[in-house]
Amino acid sequence: MSACLALEQPLQVAYLGPAGTYSESAARKHFGSAPTLIPCPGIDDVFRSVVARSADYGIVPVENSTEGAIGRTLDLLLTSPLKICGEVNLPIHHNLMASQNSLDKVTRIYSHPQSLGQCQDWLNRNFPGVERVPVASNAEAARLASTDEHACAIAGETAAALYGLHILHANIEDDPANTTRFLIIASHDAGPSGNDKTSLVCSAQNKPGAVHELLTPLAHHGVSMTRFESRPSRGVGGPGGGQWEYVFYMDLIGHRQDKPIANALDELRRSAGFIKELGSYPQAGS
Repeated sequence: MSACLALEQPLQVAYLGPAGTYSESAARKHFGSAPTLIPCPGIDDVFRSVVARSADYGIVPVENSTEGAIGRTLDLLLTSPLKICGEVNLPIHHNLMASQNSLDKVTRIYSHPQSLGQCQDWLNRNFPGVERVPVASNAEAARLASTDEHACAIAGETAAALYGLHILHANIEDDPANTTRFLIIASHDAGPSGNDKTSLVCSAQNKPGAVHELLTPLAHHGVSMTRFESRPSRGVGGPGGGQWEYVFYMDLIGHRQDKPIANALDELRRSAGFIKELGSYPQAGS
């Protein structure tokens, strides 16, 4: 896809920056080297760039196998007009790095809050008294550590090379299988590939058995579900979408054009208080 589009015009892909983040690595894994990658300071800015058409695609983290969902991404999927057109699974290996060859002077550790959570057991064992400072990204943590001899950072190998840091401890994540799932967002979703996933968000009517009614159409039509997660509605989802009201995010196996999913969605529209199809797209490999 990247090579073909590049023949027509340079492909622009927005990602959660700055340079050296895991989001950049995921973008390169999915799109290759042909596109122009545009670093954005926040997840909101990635969505905004694609909506404003200053980028053709965006890539955002949506969940981690250790720390769970990225709430801001889910909230923006609910309110944004953009669709999911792809996904990337990226193994995440964290490294402790510093500008010095020794950690004797270290009094603080910079990293993204998710990364701090993914390494908390290791940090508790090895640096129980050192301050942990959450920052906007792992690349920003590396940048800060490069100018502070009393600090180190938790980040990936790319960030260490970019900011000239020494990796003093490698693979410090608590779970060796630690993986982050990223979504590709655009103004469109993808056609059927034969190995697809469909994402949607819906709300249940305020009555007994309402959540059961959301799942019944899937069972009726033999549709497998890989994700079911609730989030506050943030005022979205029709009448009653206020405080203590929730929406439910689902990932289904198959494309929305497949007959079982199409029939299940038709039935779900009759029982759900609100439903929004977020897109169908090829399932990511490992």
